[in-house]
Amino acid sequence: MPAIARSEPFREQACPLAVCDGSGWILGPEDVARPCECRGERLNKGRSRGVASAIPARYRGGSFDRPPISDMARDMTTRHVVQAARDYVENLDANLAAGRGMWFMGGTGTGKTTLGMLIASEALKQGKTVGVYFTPKLLTRIRQTYQEAENENAYGQFFDRVTSVDLLYIDDLGSERHTDWVVEQLYAVVNERYENQRPMLVTSNAEGDVDQGQQQLEDQIGRRTVSRLIEICETPLPLFGSDHRYH
Repeated sequence: MPAIARSEPFREQACPLAVCDGSGWILGPEDVARPCECRGERLNKGRSRGVASAIPARYRGGSFDRPPISDMARDMTTRHVVQAARDYVENLDANLAAGRGMWFMGGTGTGKTTLGMLIASEALKQGKTVGVYFTPKLLTRIRQTYQEAENENAYGQFFDRVTSVDLLYIDDLGSERHTDWVVEQLYAVVNERYENQRPMLVTSNAEGDVDQGQQQLEDQIGRRTVSRLIEICETPLPLFGSDHRYH
């Protein structure tokens, strides 16, 4: 019989399914234990500890039925993008299983981050593990792992966590200063998720149109990284127009 370890990280938590006693095991006939269905989900969440998943205060409480998203849904130039985001959330399990992500590209203040945060928030509500990073902060976090002398494998552990969450959201990709180190770090993260068919949610600024924006991003983070993002997210969804923050 498998021992029910009291030192497990979720031992004191209630079972979300109200089936086991919080240990992740169910004691059956003849004292034979079998794993509860909650065990896999909890272990997955445990492995993602240390990954930023909090939605910034400005974007909490977002909804497809409230401004600014509801306003975008009525705008003929952006309504198809909002509908695509809604469809993605409504079919979240299938999209995650298929490794299918989303990419919003456009001008400053056009609603890219708002849509991205809404999708990330909905995924969290559905019990998914989500990493949420503004690109420069992700790179800063990677640099910090080099300085964690007490843990020789700090970088490897963080890399494994950020590349294994159900959905990784990188906001404002391309806003970081261009260096060879930045290019290699972003490629490593994107390539790892690409190879393991794990989806990504991405936003990037662009001037002109999607083709120009794609070229601008290639110049910033490299063609091979952008190529993999297109494979993960398919064609970037355009959000161009005036800056809503000035209205």
